[in-house]
Amino acid sequence: MTSPENTGLLRPPALRAGDRVAVTAASGAPRTEDLEKGVAALESLGLIVDVLPSARAAGVPLDYLAGDDATRAADLATALTDPRYRAVFMARGGYGAQRTLEGVDFASLGAPAPRVLVGYSDVTALIEAVSVHLGWVSLFGPMPVSDDFTPGSYAFDSLARTLFTPAEATRLTFPAARTLVGGTAEGVTLGGTASLLCSSLATSTSRPASGGILFLEDVDEEPYRLDRILTQLRRSGYLDGVAGILCGTFTGCGDPAEIDALLIDRLGDLGAPVLAGADIGHGVPMQTFPVGVPARLDADGGTLTFDGPVLT
Repeated sequence: MTSPENTGLLRPPALRAGDRVAVTAASGAPRTEDLEKGVAALESLGLIVDVLPSARAAGVPLDYLAGDDATRAADLATALTDPRYRAVFMARGGYGAQRTLEGVDFASLGAPAPRVLVGYSDVTALIEAVSVHLGWVSLFGPMPVSDDFTPGSYAFDSLARTLFTPAEATRLTFPAARTLVGGTAEGVTLGGTASLLCSSLATSTSRPASGGILFLEDVDEEPYRLDRILTQLRRSGYLDGVAGILCGTFTGCGDPAEIDALLIDRLGDLGAPVLAGADIGHGVPMQTFPVGVPARLDADGGTLTFDGPVLT
């Protein structure tokens, strides 16, 4: 495993009207009507959208997957390497990204031109893999089948601003966040959905948090299961040397006060500032979180400031 570099990862180009992008599925199968709504939203930005076969595949052979593993893996490889594509939007989360990664030979992909990968939840595994093997900045953000993937919504506009005018998206503010451990920290951003980070431990796509600003969120995990996830991240050494921790939503994980107490218990002794309650993740209109960019976390002021535009 490699640690985040102080200089961050390769920043893909910002998008412009007329760019061609891919929509693919590495996890669950999207509903047709939701997918079409998301494609229309992307087209409203002036993008040319190619929907790859996996995004239209039924749940066969397993109803919780978008087609078979080989189709999803082949589509992901195409989306990451085809020079026509300037961005890759994962259609939805769910489950299946780990199985998809099992079928991708990153060594055979060569060194394709960077393009931005967008998604969250199960897509955490792909964002980690792209970081480790291709060295690209990615965006932990809403997906085409998300309820709020609609022009004019808070989440969609946050994503569009980051993609098209990254110079206007160099700072995230969290006025409703809670300081669990005060202080400031600098490092390269990483992380995502905690259970997915845990699932990638001991694989070739895991990227440990040493020296980084780690983002954590999750959904529908009982407190004891979340405890188990955080404890495994601790015991594995994943959290060793983390510079700062930003926590987003823990929707459906129990009483917020109980979750804060758990976060303090499992993260508060790491010697890093911890800010909780950021509007990133499941269950809220979310801000887009860039992964792989040097940033400064101010846990007392409730801000995360990047070293410049997160895309070129």
